[in-house]
Amino acid sequence: MIKYFIYCRKSSEDEERQVLSIEAQLAELREFAKQNGLFIVREYTESKTAKEPGREIFNQMLSEIEKGNAEGILAWNPDRLARNSVDGGRVIYLVDTEKIRSLKFPTFWFEATPQGKFMLSVAFGQAKYYTDNLRENILRGIRQKIRRGELSAKAPLGYFNEPRLRTIEPDKKTFNKVKEILRAFATGNYTLTQIQDKMFSLGLVGSRSGKKMPLSSVEHILKNPFYYGHFLYRGELHQGSHKPMIAKKLFDQIQQALKDNGKPRKKRKEKKEFMFLNFARCGECGYCVTADRKIKKSGKEYVYYFCTKKSKIQKCSQHRFLREEVLVEQVKEQCQKVSLPDVWRERYFDKLKIWENENRQTSDLFAQNLKKEISAIKAKLERLTDAYLAEALELAEFQQTKNALMAEKKTKEEKLSDFERKGNHWLELTRNWIIETNQAKNLALQDNFSEMKNYLKKIGSNRRLAAGRLEINFKKPFNFLAKLPAEARGKAPSKATNSIWWT
Repeated sequence: MIKYFIYCRKSSEDEERQVLSIEAQLAELREFAKQNGLFIVREYTESKTAKEPGREIFNQMLSEIEKGNAEGILAWNPDRLARNSVDGGRVIYLVDTEKIRSLKFPTFWFEATPQGKFMLSVAFGQAKYYTDNLRENILRGIRQKIRRGELSAKAPLGYFNEPRLRTIEPDKKTFNKVKEILRAFATGNYTLTQIQDKMFSLGLVGSRSGKKMPLSSVEHILKNPFYYGHFLYRGELHQGSHKPMIAKKLFDQIQQALKDNGKPRKKRKEKKEFMFLNFARCGECGYCVTADRKIKKSGKEYVYYFCTKKSKIQKCSQHRFLREEVLVEQVKEQCQKVSLPDVWRERYFDKLKIWENENRQTSDLFAQNLKKEISAIKAKLERLTDAYLAEALELAEFQQTKNALMAEKKTKEEKLSDFERKGNHWLELTRNWIIETNQAKNLALQDNFSEMKNYLKKIGSNRRLAAGRLEINFKKPFNFLAKLPAEARGKAPSKATNSIWWT
């Protein structure tokens, strides 16, 4: 009597969704064996694709057959045994050498004759052809999705796969949270570990564990171009049709922050009792200026500012203590240096209207040049693709060059979009500068020391105290105001002051 092994296989892949489950196959095969009086000695079940050789359970079963522990196999269909030429050839070889004397299938007839073996070879060939053809169809579908700008994969965190439209859409629950994380990391004030903790606090956790995301997953999110509108497929960058989460400029800042991923400097908390603590440094040694409170016998309090003298290399000769009242007057003086009188505010606004009219043509030319540059990059991409298809370029060289061009194209497209949305942005900045400098005089008049301090920190660098004097290097264009002589600040400007201001 011939001994049989039952073999059931079910792949989890899409092309085998319609195949009976392993439980259903076993039930059908047991019933078939009972009806035909087959002697079953063992059942083998496996959940693995047969497109490639290397199935452990299948190889174990054939090894048992080679040892003579069985002479027949009962399976649902020949394609359950093999979908590749190696496994199919091995089965046919065992039939040729009579190690396998019988193969039974409820859906296929087989007999160990030349005609039967030929038909079995055809069945295995059809199974392989079906798999190969299906693979090509799937790849063709993926290529078409890529042309439409659709990523054929699982949506990254912050998005979800829309099953009806087969697109990737923003996830209302996580989209803004991931956006907040990306913006936070772009500031450069977070390490990977700190951003991991922040993600956990926002409820962005591992999909299976529910714990903190691994640092490798966090880094992958920060490096994923999908968030600015592109996506990678097999190492190649493609334009996406999904809604971008951030701008390319912010993505570049994130990449720079990853390179500079050191521990952020901890900002020293300003002591509330001292108004100008951490405002200036010593003009001689460069170390911090600290403050102290002295109480006289009369009970009157005085606050003094002085150098900490922590330098071990350079001895600081600044022994002078500066009283807070004196420093306050100097802060007011510096603030008034960069304030714009009302009469000049109106004159600058009139000049701004003239500049707006003059720069309309320049703006059109700038936008036109950007469009030409974008068109030139598109032409380069087409020529690059043609060169690759003509086998003039290696795949790695093609991908590297294309990715660089795609990134450059995205940067220029965003630049054009920003320019079309904002127009002559520098004119708006100039308008804000006029308003800001005009309001600076009000800070001094109102003795608003906190706002004066913040204003001077914003527009000035290298704030230093030396010999009892406060000096500040003002940024452009505030430095132009600071250089004006005192006589040029009159409310009724003469011809001379007119020349100074417009210069």
